Amino acid sequence: MRTQFMSFGILFTVVLLFSSPAVAQVYFPSAGGHRAPESEAAGKAAPMPAYDPHDLSGVWRGGGILSDKTVPPMTPAGQKLFNANKPSQYVRTGDPAPGKYIPAFGNDPLAKCDPLGYPRNLGGGPMEIVQTPGKIVQIFEDGRRIREIWTDGRKLPQDLDPRWYGWAVGHWEGDTLVVESTGYDERSWLDAGGYPHSEDMHMVERYSHPDAVTLQVSMTLTDPKVYTKPWSGQKALKMELPKGLTVLNENYCVPSEEESFNQHVRDPAAGKK
Repeated sequence: MRTQFMSFGILFTVVLLFSSPAVAQVYFPSAGGHRAPESEAAGKAAPMPAYDPHDLSGVWRGGGILSDKTVPPMTPAGQKLFNANKPSQYVRTGDPAPGKYIPAFGNDPLAKCDPLGYPRNLGGGPMEIVQTPGKIVQIFEDGRRIREIWTDGRKLPQDLDPRWYGWAVGHWEGDTLVVESTGYDERSWLDAGGYPHSEDMHMVERYSHPDAVTLQVSMTLTDPKVYTKPWSGQKALKMELPKGLTVLNENYCVPSEEESFNQHVRDPAAGKK
């Protein structure tokens, strides 16, 4: 009798567990422009989310906002910084450095698992926005790194210690979220091409939500120490459906793995001892 009771209890627990919303199917966003068939099918079959122009939450894809085709002229100091940055992800072509960089001899922060910083992290894959009454958090799949945007009415601090993801505050102007930020650690790059910035870089972003699955983002950065005029860009990001069931992959940069890759693959390929 005791054995029968225990068997019934185990069966009841299993049925309850697997019928619970807590174990609902989850789906993953696109990677490299492609999405797993199951997630793709779920996204196409998902109902359209409820629309609220002030609700920016969800998983978004779309890539970087600033384009190297619109980069403004650099100051002499900015050009020097740019020339010193040697990317390890992509080949930099054209003026001022037509040569190809060998990853093993690059100085990309990515190769050491340093934080990518902002806005570079925006171009590294999907991003999730988590929204609370006093703060918006951007979670980037690449490295599982986060950026905080305070929306509780505070102003940017006057005396800032630089941070990889800067200091950001936001407020609503109608249906547009306006984000002002500064205090970015100058060790980070603006993108994988090695475009630099100084700690004095100031950025203004505008986020608008014209429909349930579109997030329009515009960005203007001003950095007189590096660029002779502001650098602007804009892009429409798309939500990965189904909302609430699409989750980011666990894509960490693990220093021990990166070190092993450098030692056994990247360095030998470049003839580096």
